[in-house]
Amino acid sequence: MNIELCKEQIKRHEGEVLNIYEDSLGYKTLGVGHLCKPEDPEYGWAVGTSVSQEVVDMYYKNDFTTHLAETIHIFGSDEAFYNLPERIQHVLVNMCFNLGGTRLSKFKNMIKACREHNWKEMAVQMEDSRWYGQVGRRSKELQDIVLGV
Repeated sequence: MNIELCKEQIKRHEGEVLNIYEDSLGYKTLGVGHLCKPEDPEYGWAVGTSVSQEVVDMYYKNDFTTHLAETIHIFGSDEAFYNLPERIQHVLVNMCFNLGGTRLSKFKNMIKACREHNWKEMAVQMEDSRWYGQVGRRSKELQDIVLGV
């Protein structure tokens, strides 16, 4: 898996913001889509407060590693995940970064289609979700990648 390519794709979809902002659901967020958690020092900071590039990079590195591990866990093993085509791996990690592992794991029919390498059905199942309508161009782009495999 080309991790740098995957990270670039996610960064393009998430954007990179060097301050505290509210995401589309009103949650405090910073950097590359990092949802501020109560244990984060920045959790109590006001919206608009600047955050250093170093802090943004640290959270992005940690968040990416977490979501990659969550995606692999959904598929049960490194082997099962890494035997998928690389572009599919990128789509899944991107979705996990956006949704989190728990919500991605609820895409049972999509995951089943993915395990079966049925990319057309995987794309159909991606579209059959609230997520698809909530994230705009991102979901369509990811679906197009799946259909291109």
